[in-house]
Amino acid sequence: MKPSIKQTTLVAALALMLGACASKGPIIDTQGVDMSRYDQDLAQCETYASQVNTGEQAGKSAAAGGVLGAIFGAIVGDSSTVAKGAGVGAVAGGARGAAGGEREKDQVVKNCLRGRGYKVLN
Repeated sequence: MKPSIKQTTLVAALALMLGACASKGPIIDTQGVDMSRYDQDLAQCETYASQVNTGEQAGKSAAAGGVLGAIFGAIVGDSSTVAKGAGVGAVAGGARGAAGGEREKDQVVKNCLRGRGYKVLN
């Protein structure tokens, strides 16, 4: 099923909102911290976090959401409702999966910094 212009626009808007909601980075206790060393460690930890495949998570969630939306559409309506339900479910699922991937990246960075001895506050 090809997504409509409305669905594509909604996905783009959700992606922008998720980007705006994304963490600005970890907050650490800077007492006694060599900030130039911290910047290097943070860059390395972010490199590790880039290995999280948010696209794959978004795709899997979109597929699952599409199936659930189609099932709901089949229960409450006709074939037109099935298609609409699948589209809405796919968009919502994809957004949820992308947000989960971003949270996982954020957690990887924080765990990495903690492992290097930093006191992460958030």
